[in-house]
Amino acid sequence: MEQREAVVAVLLRGERLLAIRRGPGVVRPGYWQPLSGKVEPGETQEQAVVREVREEVGLTVVPEAKVWESETDDHRFRLHWWTARAETGEVVPDPHEVAETRWVTPREFLALDPVFAGDREFFERILPEL
Repeated sequence: MEQREAVVAVLLRGERLLAIRRGPGVVRPGYWQPLSGKVEPGETQEQAVVREVREEVGLTVVPEAKVWESETDDHRFRLHWWTARAETGEVVPDPHEVAETRWVTPREFLALDPVFAGDREFFERILPEL
């Protein structure tokens, strides 16, 4: 099976980041994670970050930097991790994809349950070095 490309948007506002709980219309609902989604054909990773954030929570963001790569635990997706800023705007979740949102500190993110192992690795090992 061919591995697909996807982005993860570590959406920052001040010292907090946006965590979402996966909604009922997506695979593995109920997990907490940063925003994420597939890179569409012909789309850059930066464009995918902007589109996915707008579609899932209605915010306009500015991608800052690609900070990590990983893959999903089922190896179906190569994940390109980006930091992005959303200094203003109200979070308006797409109820199909997003069950709940919270602005959390990295420490608070690690206390959420359940989270994916790769997301935990990012918050424990990669984010502190940025």
